[in-house]
Amino acid sequence: MTFSIAGFCRETGQFGTAISSSSICVASRCPFIVPGHGVVLTQNVTNPELGRRGTELLAQGLSAETVLARLVEEERFPEWRQLQVLDAAGRSAVHSGAETLGIHATRRGRDCVAGGNMLADGAVIDALVETFEDHPGELAERLLAALEAAQAAGGEMGPVHSAGLKVYEQANWPAVDLRVDWHIAPIQELRMVWQAYLPERAAYLCRAIDPNQAPGYGVPGDDR
Repeated sequence: MTFSIAGFCRETGQFGTAISSSSICVASRCPFIVPGHGVVLTQNVTNPELGRRGTELLAQGLSAETVLARLVEEERFPEWRQLQVLDAAGRSAVHSGAETLGIHATRRGRDCVAGGNMLADGAVIDALVETFEDHPGELAERLLAALEAAQAAGGEMGPVHSAGLKVYEQANWPAVDLRVDWHIAPIQELRMVWQAYLPERAAYLCRAIDPNQAPGYGVPGDDR
């Protein structure tokens, strides 16, 4: 039903996720990020509470392995859950319960962790990790390239319908938070949305930090 990756950039301190699924609105319930501390991806038969709880534990400075152990221990139905955790040191931990659907896999990489279920092939997860590790550029670009590579490697067993890209820097709100829902080619459209958003990203950040220095919107009614 889902394949996803979480990544960390040591140069910038950014954390981010890229995710796609045959289910609608996957990016609204599966990726959870706490700036400066880490990421939790909760999927398969999803319990978003695990993401909220996991980021709470990461914010306490606990390691990925410790956070995962706590989540599995506290969860009533761990056999149905698939989890990936990435912490502030770039360490990761994974869990796929016995009821994880279809062909499924997880993999821990260098400053990243990935997983999926109902996959066309387990190599889809290898493509996620290897592309992230090898691809140049900023974190968002590496995550999106990894998602595209996973789709090219087979993706899900069936068609995907939603995708999302999210990156946090140091603020408590995301610098990048893009979603495509219930589309025929959501990963390709996510690339299109990213390319449209990229030239505007710095301006939105400036508007939050210092509106006096921010550029105008360039729309009717904006006289700056």
